[in-house]
Amino acid sequence: MADITVELVSVERSLWSGKATIVTAETTEGEIGVLPGHEPMVGQLVDNGVVTIRPVDGARLVAAVQGGFLSVGTEKITVLADWAVWSDEVSEADLDLQSGDELTRLRAEAGQRAVRRAQEGL
Repeated sequence: MADITVELVSVERSLWSGKATIVTAETTEGEIGVLPGHEPMVGQLVDNGVVTIRPVDGARLVAAVQGGFLSVGTEKITVLADWAVWSDEVSEADLDLQSGDELTRLRAEAGQRAVRRAQEGL
């Protein structure tokens, strides 16, 4: 099975690095799935987006993201998000759409979508 090196980082931290068979991300042009051998490109991530990584070894990883970019090269995919959190790191308090400022609400929406995506197995 073909694989490609993937790195998911946010402004605050590095979330994951390793080999994967596919990465999906929600961009301003729509949702994109990137397989090994994909043509090089750059895409802008949407706010309230979800990025999914299927590692070669291990369970599927789902992250909520706020903005940033997806860079696809011949040997590496880099997801650089303004903010990102794994779906299993989202707490009940994080999912409260009524609390906080606009950024907090956006992150809550992204967290909800990532948790749903992880539960659905898509």
